[in-house]
Amino acid sequence: MPRHSVIARPMVRGRVSGPAFVCRQAFSFLGDVDMDSGIIIARGHEHEGETIAGKVMIYPETKGSSGGCVVLTVLAKQGKQPAAIVLSKPADPNIVEGAIVTGVTLVCEPAEDLTALVPHGAMVTVDSATGEVSWERSGSA
Repeated sequence: MPRHSVIARPMVRGRVSGPAFVCRQAFSFLGDVDMDSGIIIARGHEHEGETIAGKVMIYPETKGSSGGCVVLTVLAKQGKQPAAIVLSKPADPNIVEGAIVTGVTLVCEPAEDLTALVPHGAMVTVDSATGEVSWERSGSA
C-alpha cells in the first residue's frame, strides 16, 4: 500500500508509531478521558469507550482546562498515555508541558488537515525530528 506523509511543526521530540486515534472535535484531557484507564468517558464523544493508550492522537485542538498536563502525567504513570499527539492548530502551552514531562511526541499545524485524511485506526508514524507524519493510505477517512 502506498504511504502518504505530511509535514507538521515539531514541538516535542520523538519517533513513534501506533494506530491513529482521530477525533474531529476539540479534545480535553481533563473531562474527556479517565486518567486511570485512558478510556474516553465523555458522553456522546465519537470514541466514547475507546482507549487512547499507545495511540497516535490526531485532533483539531485542545479545549478547556489547564489540568490537561496533570492528567497526561497521571496517564503516563499508569502506562496509559498516547504514543503521540498531532494537533491541527497551534499547541497550547499546557499540552506542550504535559508532552515534555511525559515524553509524548508532539507535532502541530500540519500542512494538511489530518483529521480528514488519516483513517481512524490506520498505522501512523510521527517523527518530530523532521515533523513528518506518515500513514498507510487505504480506504477513506
